[in-house]
Amino acid sequence: MALAVQAVLIDLDGTLLDTVLDLHAAACGMLEDLGRPPVAVEDIRAYVGRGIPNLVKRVLAGNLEAADDPAPPPAVALASFKKHYAYFNGRAAKPFPGVIEGLEALKAMNLPLGVITNKAKDFTLPLLERTGLAPYFSVAVAGDMLPKPKPDPMPLVWACGRLNVSPADTLMIGDSVHDFQAGRAASCHVFLVPYGYNEGQDVRGLSADAIVESLLEAAQRLSS
Repeated sequence: MALAVQAVLIDLDGTLLDTVLDLHAAACGMLEDLGRPPVAVEDIRAYVGRGIPNLVKRVLAGNLEAADDPAPPPAVALASFKKHYAYFNGRAAKPFPGVIEGLEALKAMNLPLGVITNKAKDFTLPLLERTGLAPYFSVAVAGDMLPKPKPDPMPLVWACGRLNVSPADTLMIGDSVHDFQAGRAASCHVFLVPYGYNEGQDVRGLSADAIVESLLEAAQRLSS
């Protein structure tokens, strides 16, 4: 059965773009600056999802739980990561299969689109530009633009306001429990993709409205 919505909000890292190689390169550059050995790509894949400061904490500690510590990461490490990421951001990142086709299908339905990410604004906008995705979106909400990022519903509700639609008439598409929680808290419909970064967990265990294999499949389930 098709779902009728008036707008679509989409997560960035792990849903639209595979950015792990860029983040891995930045993390290894940071570790080299600190005189430490490099980290594995698959570790970075598990660590992504809660913004750069938490990614840095996880890389330094070598575990996911480091993000639960409210203390900020060491300033020298964070500055090093940001320096390297400013260089690598968008160089190896690429859309996941079905993303461009899905965006084109959503555009053909005249649905306004927004990006909701926990990535900082200084990296979000250049990434969208460098990968050619920027023209598809009417609004982009980065992790440091509002007082609270995902999983708080604030970015989704704010984006709906910019798009002049009700959250209840909006679909959130993401790859993680943070996208799911934010979408539910905002009263949006929620689709999840199974190929993303959800901190090593399977999103099929979450009670989303649908698990879709691609953004194209998500578009095919909609009727505008």
